[in-house]
Amino acid sequence: MSERTLTIQVDHVTRIEGHGSIRVHTRDGRVEDLKLSITEAGRFFEHFTQGMLPHEVPWITGRICGICCVGHQLAATKAVEDALGLTVSAQTLRLRKALNESQFLQSHILHVFFLAVPDYVGVPSVLPLIQTHPDLVKRALALKRLANDYTAVLGGRALHPMANTLRGWRRLPEAAAVEAIRERLVAALPDLEETLRAVAALPLPDYERETEYVSLRHPDEYALYDGAIYSSDTGTTVPVRDYRQVTNEFTVPHSTAKWARWHRESYAVGALARVNNNFDQLHPEAQEAAEALGLRVPCHNPYLNNLAQVVEIVHCARHSIELLEEILEAGLEPEDIAYTPGPGHGYGATEVPRGTLFHEYRFDDEGRCRAANAVIPTSQNINNIERDMAAFVPHMLQHMSREELTLHLEMLLRAYDPCISCSVHMLDVEFCD
Repeated sequence: MSERTLTIQVDHVTRIEGHGSIRVHTRDGRVEDLKLSITEAGRFFEHFTQGMLPHEVPWITGRICGICCVGHQLAATKAVEDALGLTVSAQTLRLRKALNESQFLQSHILHVFFLAVPDYVGVPSVLPLIQTHPDLVKRALALKRLANDYTAVLGGRALHPMANTLRGWRRLPEAAAVEAIRERLVAALPDLEETLRAVAALPLPDYERETEYVSLRHPDEYALYDGAIYSSDTGTTVPVRDYRQVTNEFTVPHSTAKWARWHRESYAVGALARVNNNFDQLHPEAQEAAEALGLRVPCHNPYLNNLAQVVEIVHCARHSIELLEEILEAGLEPEDIAYTPGPGHGYGATEVPRGTLFHEYRFDDEGRCRAANAVIPTSQNINNIERDMAAFVPHMLQHMSREELTLHLEMLLRAYDPCISCSVHMLDVEFCD
């Protein structure tokens, strides 16, 4: 690009959840100003929970997001159970893990095939693909419908499921319905193979920047539901109750979402972070999928987060088949889910499609919620995305037009699969005389 100075302003990035804008100003090939601005208003969900009884909290905080509703509900449920000292049965644990994986399938399929793929084939949305790539779109739609039905069978409905509650399930799924979903997952495996081949053929940018990758890690499984907080920089974990020492949230003038940092100036969460940190625990078929896609760990290319999402689609499909078999073999038996509200302070974390999600709640002597906090994956990623952009722009200037550079910056933001609406939360302000 020959211009001595260049300014790029994208006021509304499309095909993401929420509202964000990108501003870049360069002079003589150097970045003088770059801002990824988040302009969403506060969500105030932490305040909504005040005065609620423990079992009510997960149902309201699940409404923080219409995409990650399962993850918010599960993280909140775990935090409330931690506060009250409640434990769950093996049956409930299996059902929650399966419900969580159904959400991963829903979200990853939606993002990869309907929001990200258009970037790599040169079209503005999925609609032109209906004409040019009809088979891909049909397979993606079928897989998305299957994932929706999977969530509905276990959770009672595909969006904001209500079956899960403290200590167990309000209404257990029918065994026949669970078996039907398992059979449909098995039948969908050939479609997964076809979509894998389609994604492997996409031309992906090769920009890299080393950063810290943060995720949950569990000694016995690929950590999606349980685990301690793991850093790729230290190779060690810290307990979930110390999450504030990890996120270290702070504010910047151009973002209504808080930013985060841990051992470096920024860190990344999400599919690529999980695959980097826990590759050895992926389902064997998912490891083979990574090899077929050319995704080798450690990977420092944020654009390849989309490939990591495909790897997790394969993992969740394969592991869900096994998990549903375990559920059916063990049988589904009603359980006592009664509990006594009371005081306590608890923490919960789970992985959601966009990264590690933290919830924290404190209850008074009457069992009423008096304090709440949620730290969202996208708010943890925003700092890292902006630093990626600042690192990549000088190289992009050497061989890209203004239009190409603009597209690649939008692609980078979309590659992280941000949920910007989720990321903006309440800031308490106290006025002193």
